[in-house]
Amino acid sequence: MANNMIAVTGGMGYIGSHTCVALIEKGYEVLILDDLSNSYPQILDGIEKITGKRPVFEKVDLTDLSAFRSVIRSYDVSAFIHFAAFKAVGESVSEPLKYYHNNLVSLINLLEVMQESGIKDIIFSSSCTVYGEPDNLPVNESAPIKPAESPYGNTKQIGEEIITDLINTGGSGLRATLLRYFNPIGAHPSGQIGEIPQGIPNNLMPYITQTAAGIRDHLNVFGDDYPTPDGTAIRDYIHVVDLAEAHVAALQGLVVLPENSLKIYNAGTGQGYSVLDVIKAFEKSTGIQLPYKIAPRRAGDVVAIYADPSRIQKELGWKARFGIEDMTRSAWNWEKHFRDDLRWDE
Repeated sequence: MANNMIAVTGGMGYIGSHTCVALIEKGYEVLILDDLSNSYPQILDGIEKITGKRPVFEKVDLTDLSAFRSVIRSYDVSAFIHFAAFKAVGESVSEPLKYYHNNLVSLINLLEVMQESGIKDIIFSSSCTVYGEPDNLPVNESAPIKPAESPYGNTKQIGEEIITDLINTGGSGLRATLLRYFNPIGAHPSGQIGEIPQGIPNNLMPYITQTAAGIRDHLNVFGDDYPTPDGTAIRDYIHVVDLAEAHVAALQGLVVLPENSLKIYNAGTGQGYSVLDVIKAFEKSTGIQLPYKIAPRRAGDVVAIYADPSRIQKELGWKARFGIEDMTRSAWNWEKHFRDDLRWDE
């Protein structure tokens, strides 16, 4: 296609905004679609400061099919990168219908709009949660899919199934890549965009940076009795800038495939770090000592999971570049900039 406008749903969010930066830096036009239910409009300013270019933004709820359809008719879109979804695991357990409605209806509407508009290419934001507690480590893309631990995780599994079923009809012409993320942390090195959790963070890194900033009295480490070297859970932490660049690589790999193609990639580093490893890396990279306490394990947390990223490295030539200290340092730089200079949440 001659046009190179990429529609990024949920593009004002954490991973979405970094991916918009990576796309613009590679010469793509970007259309952000976001309902701002879990993001800030000022993210546009951050993207523009980094890239020198302001993406087109449309505030739209993807569960509203007519509004969504109307927006897409106004633009010449060549592909979608689909981030838009509710993502708080705990909330999904207490409000499952909210999650099934938002995350699945938005995807179904997106696929319908793509069919109507003749748009063939989609990258779907999935998750390593589909693997559950893996049988073998590192985990590769052929590992069995385990029953989801939460409605949120189940929406990712069902989303993958919907896309797969549509491609398997043979008549959709769709080309799709399912990117199964591991644990994105960190922020753009400029400090202009980063993760902004609402309320008490569910994820480790914003909890660490908020503790370092004095917003939290201490960091809770959930469980020190796991069968791991230091007793704390192990995850594959990936710098969000690396993850953003994985989306660009996936897009470039997707558009040259024949119609009715499906690709699945793990987006991870292949390196597992424990919770205590991350705390130590943060302390080393920032010089700040973190107060923490051991708390009981959380239900649904797996012992250890980290990626075998060899498929994405071999097929797309993508490999994570940043180490754990780069990740923790950049997260702290963003936290300081957000608290000291931006303060959008006040």
